[in-house]
Amino acid sequence: MTTIHTQSIEEWFDSTAISPLLIAGPCSVESPEQMLETAQQIKRHAPVSLLRGGVWKPRTKPGSFEGIGSEAMRWLIDAGKETETPTTVEVANADHVELALKEGADVLWIGARTTVNPFYVQEIAEALKGVKIPVLVKNPIHAEIGLWAGAIERFLHAGTERVAAVHRGFFSTAKSHYRNEPEWQHSFDLRALMPEIKIICDPSHIAGDRSLIHEVSQVAMDLGMEGLMIETHRNPDVALSDPLQQVTPSRLGEIIRSLKIHTEVPVEPNAELATLREALDVLDDQIVDVLQKRFEKVKDIAAIKEREGLSIFHMERWLKLVQEQTARAESKHMSPAFIHELFALVHKYSVDYQTELIKKES
Repeated sequence: MTTIHTQSIEEWFDSTAISPLLIAGPCSVESPEQMLETAQQIKRHAPVSLLRGGVWKPRTKPGSFEGIGSEAMRWLIDAGKETETPTTVEVANADHVELALKEGADVLWIGARTTVNPFYVQEIAEALKGVKIPVLVKNPIHAEIGLWAGAIERFLHAGTERVAAVHRGFFSTAKSHYRNEPEWQHSFDLRALMPEIKIICDPSHIAGDRSLIHEVSQVAMDLGMEGLMIETHRNPDVALSDPLQQVTPSRLGEIIRSLKIHTEVPVEPNAELATLREALDVLDDQIVDVLQKRFEKVKDIAAIKEREGLSIFHMERWLKLVQEQTARAESKHMSPAFIHELFALVHKYSVDYQTELIKKES
């Protein structure tokens, strides 16, 4: 068991045995007073290593608060200097990079809306050639691991030596109590592709609700993520952007102190755990067997559809399937979002399989 403590970004990147990194600060930099007071309170309550602040805010709808811009960059840097805390800011193009470097930002991060576009990422990577500054890359809005890994690779290929990933969840149309579905498995996929890349979690954007920040942070620590980026505001209720997902500095301190952070794997396997895992293995085998039987039925259905000239996809049946199975999930105290996603995947591959079979018969 370990705790989070203040450390330099260089220590964190270079060490394999160090506590998780903590990044905190407001969603948006709103005024010199708001930024400085927030930074001072964070310093008082939590072992923060980087002070964050949004200077440019890419918003979905026009008319929303999109950040103050270059003037706010100075307020962020000044607050960092006053509290002796290195700063990090989101950049979305080469002009942002130029200003951030000119003002003295210590770390840059790439937002989800930027990661999704290789042209934007390449522009920023080119602007950083020859510059020794760490870069954090958030996952794209949608679950495309290739885009996430590709963005990281662009910075590495351009010569950025210190690059880390930020897991901030993924957009989903399924009903959920999260703002963005965690879909933790995608961080596992990224680790498999790029085991040398450290991953931190952004609980604020996953949760969308400050009451869930602790829960998401603890899961991230349980999964072995190497840090947290938590939006923190002196008075979240009056924040100009994303007020519901920000916590006060004192609450941030409470969350960090209560986290259980495990860094050591037991040498001797737990017998009870081993037995439960064996039981899971049996169930997993059964799941594969059931799916195999289901696809045999899909094969028979494809033959009938081909013979009768019926279309492969039937919207009414799909909607009925989702409605019935999500209702069953709720009655069994399971996540409807999980069941919706599971059957969406099964149905997608069933349709693909039928399409492939009918093409072969044509």
